[in-house]
Amino acid sequence: MALKEKQKRYLRQLAHSMKPVVMVGGSGVTPGVLAELESSIEHHELLKVRVTGAEREERDAMIVELCAAVEAELVQRIGHVAVLYRAPRNRPPRIHLPKI
Repeated sequence: MALKEKQKRYLRQLAHSMKPVVMVGGSGVTPGVLAELESSIEHHELLKVRVTGAEREERDAMIVELCAAVEAELVQRIGHVAVLYRAPRNRPPRIHLPKI
């Protein structure tokens, strides 16, 4: 599901005051990080991920890998922090996106 700009704007507003839940360090994207990301995104739907210890191109590649691994949409990326969204699979969503 591709998010429209209005929906991304709404999600950015919700994520503004949030702190990063998942942090990717110097070891990169490991199975442990992916397991934690899957668990966290299923529970929270919208979360921030901090990717540190890499150059810009490497961070971009890690963020793309994280999004692909959990089938999430990238809402925003600023510096070392990315905001990811995925509607829950096992329950009704808590976040109701605006209609287009």
